[in-house]
Amino acid sequence: MSAKYFIDTNVFVYSFDAQAPEKKARSMRLIQEGLTTGLGIISTQVIQEFLNVATQKFVTPMEIEHSKLYLRQVLNPLCHVYPDLALYESCLEIQAKTRYSFYDSLILASALKGDCSVLYSEDLQDGQEVRGVKIINPYQ
Repeated sequence: MSAKYFIDTNVFVYSFDAQAPEKKARSMRLIQEGLTTGLGIISTQVIQEFLNVATQKFVTPMEIEHSKLYLRQVLNPLCHVYPDLALYESCLEIQAKTRYSFYDSLILASALKGDCSVLYSEDLQDGQEVRGVKIINPYQ
């Protein structure tokens, strides 16, 4: 990979899913490549969603100290997109055009703000391009 890419929350969730070993392995590769190359990015929304799932909804919830360590070592280094007025305005425009939910549109707006050419997510339409960001389901 040589272009910036945005990693959606589900990729982080699958990186801990022992019940889906292929998705887990693919997720771990995307995250590690993002950290190693500096090309993978996330937004504060991804941090919030992941920590909520990890500490509340995992079969064995992530302990607070482990969550803080993961936040410092993985999530924070990848976080390059922070909310501002322009992000929310872009989100609303994307939502109106695509009819995606507010939060899915916010992920797309964050990928745009981060100058990404690809958004890795299984939650949106694989292959669709929105304002120059191509949505790719990394598990297909």
